[in-house]
Amino acid sequence: MNKPLLRKTYKKLRQQLSDTQVDDYSIAIANQLLTLDIWDKSFYHVFLTIEEQKEINTDYILNILAGKDKNIIISKSDLKDYSMTHFLLTDNTTLKKSKYNVPEPMDGIQIQPSQLEVIFIPLLAYDKLGNRVGYGKGFYDRFLAQCKPEALKIGLSFFDPESEILEASEDDVKLDYCVTPNRVLQF
Repeated sequence: MNKPLLRKTYKKLRQQLSDTQVDDYSIAIANQLLTLDIWDKSFYHVFLTIEEQKEINTDYILNILAGKDKNIIISKSDLKDYSMTHFLLTDNTTLKKSKYNVPEPMDGIQIQPSQLEVIFIPLLAYDKLGNRVGYGKGFYDRFLAQCKPEALKIGLSFFDPESEILEASEDDVKLDYCVTPNRVLQF
């Protein structure tokens, strides 16, 4: 399938999930993450859930990271140039929803993309080669291009992979892993 059709298909599939399913699947994904050998790092980037889009509830991942005393990094998006600025999540971080209902930090201690070691990535769809499809603005491709090549890129999805995403380009940054409620795929 091509990217526009994948976006439409997977947005619809997510909207068909009940709130209980979203919660149960999100817990299962967090539990699957615990099986990965990624917990010796210090700086973890996590997206904050857009509840209206029925995204994976990352609160469970945030709790794991806090319990392991890791540095948790969250982002604020600039809708003018489709860039992201990254901040350390602390007890003093104030969050506010953007016009797209993305919870974002108002300010805080800025962290450079080159410091990040593990990045949990939102997506709508992905394929068996590690290509991903997001919402189509390129925020994450621009952001991931600024990270160290060895930073682990972990997609999170409620669904299994597509065979192949048509129109995947060389500018698209591939995933190292994708974690679903039932399994971990490594690319």
